[in-house]
Amino acid sequence: MIDLRSDTVTKPTEAMRRAAYEAEVGDDVYGEDPTVRKLEETAAELLGKEEALFVTSGTQGNQIAVLSHCALGNEIILEKEAHIFYYEGAAISAFAGVQPRTLKGIRGALQPSDVVAAIRDDDIHVPETGLICLENTHNRAGGAIIPVENMAQIYAIANGAHIPVHLDGARLFNAVVASGHAVQDFTQYTDTVQICLSKGLGAPVGSIIAGSHAFIKKARKWRKRLGGGLRQVGILAAPGLIALTQHVERLAEDHKRAEKLAIGIANIEDLQLANQVETNILLVDVEKKGITAHEFVAQLKDKGVLANAFGPTLVRLITHYDISDQDIDDVLSVLQHL
Repeated sequence: MIDLRSDTVTKPTEAMRRAAYEAEVGDDVYGEDPTVRKLEETAAELLGKEEALFVTSGTQGNQIAVLSHCALGNEIILEKEAHIFYYEGAAISAFAGVQPRTLKGIRGALQPSDVVAAIRDDDIHVPETGLICLENTHNRAGGAIIPVENMAQIYAIANGAHIPVHLDGARLFNAVVASGHAVQDFTQYTDTVQICLSKGLGAPVGSIIAGSHAFIKKARKWRKRLGGGLRQVGILAAPGLIALTQHVERLAEDHKRAEKLAIGIANIEDLQLANQVETNILLVDVEKKGITAHEFVAQLKDKGVLANAFGPTLVRLITHYDISDQDIDDVLSVLQHL
């Protein structure tokens, strides 16, 4: 099977497996795991933040950020198809007791004027705006890169209103590699950031959240409350350290293969690209074929290709380091045949 469902399906490399086996470990709840500490220190320096914390998943990292920033009854501003709103099981409401204020973005990017209008006044009838959340790259916008300039504008508005900004940067390094910007060009316009080690970077598990010392102190307690206080977790942190330090630049290969796939799809009758392919995500509209996305995904599976339905007629394809040039050729042949 050629698996294009997600970049979460990658298998750990031999180097990652060896690092996990050889990792020096300790009890991380006591702060005694040297491998975790090295990962967190490396991440904090790379992201330009005072401190970082290893967490089990991107969703856990995002939820810890909301819980740490917000008070019960706050409202958070985010794009209407943001991962935090769309794919995290209403956890912001279930755990943090906050309500979302969703705004329609342009290719995932919040518009500054909309953000200004959405910030709540000091009025007994309305909730306080407790947080603004951004997502870069934006999953449901097809891996779109949120421009640094847009993030700077939103951050200036937030600072003026004394509202923190959190970045769901699950695929932030895809934005870094594709745009040519340094990672801190993006993270300087956030108070806190979450990055996934287990997507394009290829680690088997784990994410990082980073921010100030005060934020991480709160975050560490919330991680414990959520059951994320693990013990000899250096076994997981060691592959994450390889992912963070050795697998960033190779994301360009995923982008190149996504571009090749996009060019091929553009020449196939009855298939239409629904996004501007900037990174490793393609959205393909099959409406002209007269079938649903689920039906098309089933046809692909019968031909040895795995993909995800992403809407009534949208199919999502994601490249990653387990996908080769030959795989792209084979997928295009399958699509042409169908």
